[in-house]
Amino acid sequence: MDADKRLGRRALIVGGAAAAVGTAALAREELAHLWWRLPGVERPRVAGAVDFRGARWIAASSANYRRADRPDDYAIDRVVIHVTQGSYASAVKAFEDPGHQAAAHYVIRKDGQITQMIRELDVAFHAGNREYNERSVGIEHEGFVERRSSFTDAMYASSARLTAGICGRYGIPVDREHIIGHVEVPGTDHTDPGRYWDWDRYMKLVKQAHG
Repeated sequence: MDADKRLGRRALIVGGAAAAVGTAALAREELAHLWWRLPGVERPRVAGAVDFRGARWIAASSANYRRADRPDDYAIDRVVIHVTQGSYASAVKAFEDPGHQAAAHYVIRKDGQITQMIRELDVAFHAGNREYNERSVGIEHEGFVERRSSFTDAMYASSARLTAGICGRYGIPVDREHIIGHVEVPGTDHTDPGRYWDWDRYMKLVKQAHG
């Protein structure tokens, strides 16, 4: 059963609090997502900590994501591949801007440098679909969808290692059903990563890194 459909420790805390004040019974699925509203329940965090070794930390604006405790409250079962449609610097600046109202967990430069801007346990506003946001990790890649040269060897290699690590952490199958492009998210009007993103090459690299 998916983590977001079971009553875990936090759901029980919420349920107990609700019962104590005589609140009507809440739906089972909703209980599993309400833990974060109670003080003192959130998982301890370390400032500047990253989920992928070697990643650089630059914090996104808190307006561009929702604090959560994944995978305890929402199962993570997708990786979504994005392209910035601009430079690395412009993407980072946008994700730091509270008015942007969107950001991905990671941004990868052409030289392969990985920057994490949102912890994987939090819900980033990257996919344009609430359910997909809640259940996925988003990875931006510096460049433009119509420029084949945007996608360098170093970028493919770093991104593949990152995706393999994410899949390993959460038990995500290494296949195209679970590693998708932004264009494949239901309801999106985006086209990234575009026709020049080499999916066959990328998936081979991810599988090699995954072991």
